[in-house]
Amino acid sequence: MNKKVFIKTFGCQMNEYDSNRIYESVAKIGFEKTEILNETNCYILNTCHIRDKAKEKVYHEIGRVKKNFKFKKKPLVIIAGCVAQAENREMIKREPYIDIVIGPQSYHKLNDAILKNIRKKEREEETDFDTLLKFDYFDKIKNSDNKISSYLTIQEGCDKFCKFCVVPFTRGPEYSRSFYKIIDEAKQLIKNGTREITLLGQNVNAYNYKEEHKHFKLSDIIMELDNLPKIKRIRYTTSHPIDMSEDLIECYTKSKKLVPFVHLPIQSGSNKILKLMNRKHTVENYLSTYLKLKKINSKIEFSSDFIIAYPGETEKDFYCTMDLVKRIKFINSYSFIFSPRPGTAASSLKLIDQKIAKKRLKLIQEELFAHQKFKNKMTENKIVNVLVENKISDQSKFFGRTEYMTPVIFESEKSVEGEIVPVLIKKSNQNNLFGEIKLSKNIEAA
Repeated sequence: MNKKVFIKTFGCQMNEYDSNRIYESVAKIGFEKTEILNETNCYILNTCHIRDKAKEKVYHEIGRVKKNFKFKKKPLVIIAGCVAQAENREMIKREPYIDIVIGPQSYHKLNDAILKNIRKKEREEETDFDTLLKFDYFDKIKNSDNKISSYLTIQEGCDKFCKFCVVPFTRGPEYSRSFYKIIDEAKQLIKNGTREITLLGQNVNAYNYKEEHKHFKLSDIIMELDNLPKIKRIRYTTSHPIDMSEDLIECYTKSKKLVPFVHLPIQSGSNKILKLMNRKHTVENYLSTYLKLKKINSKIEFSSDFIIAYPGETEKDFYCTMDLVKRIKFINSYSFIFSPRPGTAASSLKLIDQKIAKKRLKLIQEELFAHQKFKNKMTENKIVNVLVENKISDQSKFFGRTEYMTPVIFESEKSVEGEIVPVLIKKSNQNNLFGEIKLSKNIEAA
């Protein structure tokens, strides 16, 4: 019987991508993927350090595994991802149940660490920044992801050093993958059945690679993917405002497949707070990009990230953010109260009173959600184009997304996975659209 590996993934899309690649890597040493925790021989927790209480969540999950295996042989327990990178040997010291701690730039060492533990029962920590070796290793392993919508990492790390952010410390400096290796992986995903590719990076629009006397940027990847016949949609995330270059903006005029949706985190609508955060852009810079893109295509929609009650934020600063939200009318955004991360420059700053912080978050979310619900409501009794990702289990309904990432659940008698289909929206709520397919002779086939 093959050994079984179970991976639980927290956090961003890049962690999801990494977890899929880890499955493919450990398969080489005899581990088969399982979705049943109780039958696993190897439990991997792929962690995220962005949200609050990330470290505590790890130990909570370990407690859950202990309980499940109280009367069974203990599985090999591995903590991976950004919490592993940030906490490294401290986790080994604190929790004897953990066998291996491995950072996101050391996944190419995971198989050796597992085999060593099996042989010698030695607990180990691997948290070096070996990004080049990591990508070289995974470039030799075929990406077997066969989802209709797939992630593809093109860039990792960050050189921006926003004062609230742990990414430079957990993912290391900015590093861009080989252009040709990225395109090769995209072609493999297409063979597997992928019809939409989301290009990933901590600063995806900072992608910058020189190869064979050529200089490649994100715009070059987008236009190369645009030429691949079976790709229907192209997305990218997450972007930094200062890296929204003219050549990238021009892609919205040249590309037929780049969706009219931009996730561009601003964090605050106050220049004072942006400076305190070390964001390196201003509200005016952000609005300039917004207006350029809207001029190209008025149907382009924006989503963003907001940190509320950052240390030093006054009532005036908060209402600058509120004014920006009202002006741009973001289609979908993430908003959180500032939470200090150990090791970051902002970790020792004086916090704003939590009652005030919660009140501000409530106000900003009311505004964000009201517009989100309004935009969804406006699609009712209209036909939207939906890329169908899968059939919902035990139902006759299908799941897909609009160009703007809005989830759509609809009925169809025909199997339509991988196709872009017209769906008549009958009702909506804050997060989802519901409708029925309107088949025609002009339906776009996969």
